[in-house]
This record gives sequence, C-alpha cells and structure tokens, in this order.
Amino acid sequence: MRTYGQYCPIARASEILAERWTPIIVRNLSLGCTTFNAIAEGAPGLSRGLLATRLRALARAGVIEIRAKDDNRGSTYELTQAGRELWSVLLAYQDWGARWVELTPEHAHPGVVLWTWVTAYLRRDRLPHRRTVVRFDFPTVSSSRGNRGWLLVERGDAEICENHPGGEEDLVVDIRDPLAFARWHLGEIEWGDALRSGAIKLSGRRDLARALPTWSQRVTRPASAPAVAENERTAKQLDHRQPARRGSLPR
Repeated sequence: MRTYGQYCPIARASEILAERWTPIIVRNLSLGCTTFNAIAEGAPGLSRGLLATRLRALARAGVIEIRAKDDNRGSTYELTQAGRELWSVLLAYQDWGARWVELTPEHAHPGVVLWTWVTAYLRRDRLPHRRTVVRFDFPTVSSSRGNRGWLLVERGDAEICENHPGGEEDLVVDIRDPLAFARWHLGEIEWGDALRSGAIKLSGRRDLARALPTWSQRVTRPASAPAVAENERTAKQLDHRQPARRGSLPR
C-alpha cells in the first residue's frame, strides 16, 4: 500500500479509504453483506480480482476480519470496530454528495436502485404472504447483462434474480425513466408523480401495483444501525440459496 509520507491523520486515513471502490465495499459491508458474492452484487463494474485485492488490503488495515466458513468453502467478511466506526464517515459522504453532486442518468441504473432497495430499505412486514414474482424492465438501459431483472418474494423475504425464477409473473414494472426511479427511492418525488409522468408503467395485478411502493422505506439517509443488523441476517440467508436463483446486478 502506498503512503503519502505525511503524519496528518487525514493523509493516513486516505491511504486506506481513498482507493477506488473501497468506500463502496465498506458501504456494502456496513449494509450487512458478509460474503464475496453479496459484496460484489452491490458493486457492478468492480472486477472480482480487484475486489479480492481491496478486501485483503482492508483486512491488513484492521478494517475487516476475514474468516473461513465452517465448511471451508469460501470466507466471510465482517467489519471490525474500526470498520464499524466508518459508518459516520459514509454518512458524511452521503450528505455531501446529496448536496453538491448532481444526480445524472449515469448514476441511476435501475439494477443498483433495486439492489439498494432489497438490501437496505426493504419492508419485510409489507411483503405478500404468497410467492410473488415482479419483473422490472429497463428499456432505455444498454447493458451487456441485459435490461431486465426479477424480484422474487418468498417465505417472508425477497431477492433479486438475473434470470427468470420460474412461475407466473404477477406484476411488470416498466422503468422508462431510470432517473425518476432513483429520485423516487431517494424521496425526491412521489410514486404517483412517476406514474402520471409516464416515467414508470405498471401492468399486472392491481393489488400488487398499489402495494409495491410501500415495500420500501425510501428514506433519504443510508440504513440505520438497527437496519444494518437486520440486513446481516438477510445477507446470510441469501448466501445459502440456490446459485441459479441469485443474480448479479446488471452492469
């Protein structure tokens, strides 16, 4: 790891945190991602090789601990006390970015919004009791991994699928304007406004169409500490599901 050669604490901290992708990795860990795949799914565009390098650097710096799984098939990644205290740093990043950095279409891939929704802001108490499949179409998005994804609700939880999870599609969400979808999730516009403008179109079961936006907390700050603890449980559950039913985010 390179050093700035300066005693200043800002310089010393930057040697660890100012590397490209590192804040995103720490954010995903803070949101409860404890496996390599879970961290990678929240960082579309990050190569697996670079992710492995960054995780090893964070472990050397004392920000995370890497432990072998009980079956010795892979590892788990957990924040240390030093890593957990970075949450206030991330909140400062969030507040500054919301105030000074313009949100553009390049920032607003619907797949990333969906991942954030399910990982950090999902209202599990509002989910349907029966198995439910919601398809999200992104017709204006050009991606090598496609412009479609599925939200599978099952057994009181939900996950994003890159491939059709099987069964009937109960609702189709056509996201014509990804920027509006992101702005809705940030709390900047209302769901009804996005529908009336044509930015989002729905087809399928009417009860699901009405309920869908209530499945999100849609808060303007990252998940609070209690939500992070809940997401650790969810991440571990998702990691044990069948690989065929878990998909990476569109890139």
